[in-house]
Amino acid sequence: MEQGTLFVKLESAREALPVQGRVVISQTVNGVRVLEIELVTDEDGLTQPVTLDAPDRSISLDPASTQQAWAAYDVEAYADGYSDILLEGVQVYSGVEAYAPISMLPIFPSQAVSPTAVTADTGSTSREAQQDILHTTIPAPAIRGGSASGPAPLSTCATQPLVLQSVFIPQYITVHLGKPQNSAANETVSFPYYIKNVCSSEIYPTWPENAIRANIYAQISLALNRVYTEWYPSKGYNFNITNSTQYDQYYVSGRNIFTNISRIVDDIFNTYLRRVGDFAPYYAEYCNGTTVTCKGMSQWGTVSLAESGLSPIQILRRYYGNNFELVTTNDIRAIPSSYPGTPLRLGSTGNNVSIIQRQLNRIAKNYPAIGQQSVDGVFGATTQSAVRTFQKIFNLTQDGVVGKSTWYKISYIYVAVKKLAELGSESEPYPGGSGDAPGSGTDSIQQGAVGAQVAAVQYYLSYLAQTFYPTIPNIVPDGIFGAQTRSAVIAFQNTFGLTADGIV
Repeated sequence: MEQGTLFVKLESAREALPVQGRVVISQTVNGVRVLEIELVTDEDGLTQPVTLDAPDRSISLDPASTQQAWAAYDVEAYADGYSDILLEGVQVYSGVEAYAPISMLPIFPSQAVSPTAVTADTGSTSREAQQDILHTTIPAPAIRGGSASGPAPLSTCATQPLVLQSVFIPQYITVHLGKPQNSAANETVSFPYYIKNVCSSEIYPTWPENAIRANIYAQISLALNRVYTEWYPSKGYNFNITNSTQYDQYYVSGRNIFTNISRIVDDIFNTYLRRVGDFAPYYAEYCNGTTVTCKGMSQWGTVSLAESGLSPIQILRRYYGNNFELVTTNDIRAIPSSYPGTPLRLGSTGNNVSIIQRQLNRIAKNYPAIGQQSVDGVFGATTQSAVRTFQKIFNLTQDGVVGKSTWYKISYIYVAVKKLAELGSESEPYPGGSGDAPGSGTDSIQQGAVGAQVAAVQYYLSYLAQTFYPTIPNIVPDGIFGAQTRSAVIAFQNTFGLTADGIV
């Protein structure tokens, strides 16, 4: 047996709040628990890394091997005021650091029903009597036996995909946890996290770095093609992509991520593959290359090509052709500031340093280990220390330099904590006065209603959607109960096991 490492991060409100709690890492063999390690998270929601046994690394580098290339562990998370979480099958590989970012859901005083259990390999939901723990099972990596063989037909609808006016990196992407035509939950996550999840779910983190990078470029391009062409919205669907490998690529709700994959994605998440002379991201078809072949990239083939010394673009051109190039865009929607183009480090000065200092100061209210500093536009030792602490908390390379990945992560977290603040105590009170429920008897609020109580309902739904429950669509409080508000109410009712009638 060789060894890998695992650490856990408890967070809430889409990374805006660290959660202090208790974590139990265990392993069960033939029904007997053979390992149990109990940890506590610090003020930034982090546990210490734990060294764990894992199978030999060589297994994950052999396409003919039938042995399991990872060790499976269970992670339980507990924190006062939050639902308990159980992740089954967290994957640990030899020589690789894994981390499990766990999104904790608060228990609200009026929440009288049990939380929903999510089984990650199907995306299905179920509600069992007396259930009191959120439960996710992480399936085996899906090194493809099937192919994402081009945009698959979805229905008899003849509507052609729309094409946006520019290629951009979306801050969020909405994933349908099933085939497009099947009833399943949607999950909205940040675009970088989506790519980290897909890569962690589709290939082994032990592969050579250039092989991992080539796969990530293909995964980014495929996803951006779906966004750019508005493939699913143009057909009436309310999501951007599915997690079905028959149509798109594999995303597993709630799974653990690998540090090396995470850091590569942070470095290249805004770079995609396109044909020379074209504008759109290329629909980069790929398959496993062993049991199934396709006209696109072989996932296992990238390993041998990387081992022979090929760069990521050379690997991609081997499969897609020499008339392809990698393109980087700094158009990242819904993030307030664009990367200045060169890293900020000790000795840097100017407005961009002031931006980082101001954003870190605001983030430090939620993550106090970062500390406060003067906003003077001078990148001194205090700013360097704050940057390193931020990088440690959010699993970035701890070099104290604000490169592209750190810049955008600071911007993303700044948006998250500000949004939470604007919905809470740092903003004006919610519209609608006291927010009292409708009166007794048959009084209710439904489509067509207007006024302060409607605005209050919309505010609460917006707060839940933006902070804790991405299954609820975000709406703008305007005091008018229209179709969008009704859809948000129905999503809320489904999330909490209420009658889904759209009536409050």
